[in-house]
Amino acid sequence: MKLSADLLRRCVVLAGPTAGGKTEVAFAVVDELAARGFAVEIVALDSMTLYRGMDVGTAKPTAGERARCPHHLFDVLWPDEEFSVAEYLAAAETAVRDIVARDALPLFVGGTGLYLRSLLRGVFEGPPADEPLRAELEAVAAADGVEALHTRLRAIDPPTAERLHPNDTRRVIRAIEVFEATGRPLSSQHDEGPRPTADRPRGVFWLDRPRDELHRRIDARVETMLAAGLVDEVRGLLASDRPPGKTARQALGYKEVIAHLAGECSLAEATAMLKARTRQFAKRQVTWFRNMEEAAAVQPGDDLAGEIARRVTSAVSQSDAGL
Repeated sequence: MKLSADLLRRCVVLAGPTAGGKTEVAFAVVDELAARGFAVEIVALDSMTLYRGMDVGTAKPTAGERARCPHHLFDVLWPDEEFSVAEYLAAAETAVRDIVARDALPLFVGGTGLYLRSLLRGVFEGPPADEPLRAELEAVAAADGVEALHTRLRAIDPPTAERLHPNDTRRVIRAIEVFEATGRPLSSQHDEGPRPTADRPRGVFWLDRPRDELHRRIDARVETMLAAGLVDEVRGLLASDRPPGKTARQALGYKEVIAHLAGECSLAEATAMLKARTRQFAKRQVTWFRNMEEAAAVQPGDDLAGEIARRVTSAVSQSDAGL
């Protein structure tokens, strides 16, 4: 499954690791492009901002920020729902079609590497679910821990095991399921090859900050989220009619606060774990972006938004497909 080349050529992507400053830069890009005559609409490239009620811990744009331009694929799921990569790509295609029909430019903003790859290269839909096998693998995870499943995946599909965190049980199970159904690892079945340059977006950029600076920003982001009421947000979600399901519970910030509220650790311990895990997650995100030849690393600076806008304007002027 792929986004059509005609639609993809009309898009711009701004990616980067968590706490890297994507939202701030995105709105600066929106303003710069607006000054050049482009109407811009933002599409989330994030697997967790899809969920309603998960606002503080996912650092969603505020209501005031969203009022600056239309936003898509935010708050489309309840926390107990699941959403496959193929479903994301289908929803993204619908959003892009609507945006270009209004003669606007779709600007994807987010940090989910798997979504970025699916957008740029397509997604392997795979065989249907094997419910008995899933139940068996879930039982293994419950009895022996998620690391046992991850070890099993590493033995049959090292590249997929490398990119999936052991706690991402749903995707680990799916990767094992694909191997059992087809006899081939999931990593060999994805469409890994990049499209021809002419069929790529008008710009794919990712924010590449120095590691020490990024770590400081991550620590500050965690403290800001806690001060903004992350614990109360999680407490409210757990008490709601539709509490977080498997995927939402694994989200950074939510997993650690849930453990704290369950009495498994102090808030200080949960905070330390969250900072450490977020730094690890950011490292994996950077690896994703560096391995995507379509994505250009950009250093945040005084005129980054202007530079991106100039590149996009140049790409549009050279394209046969107008906005």
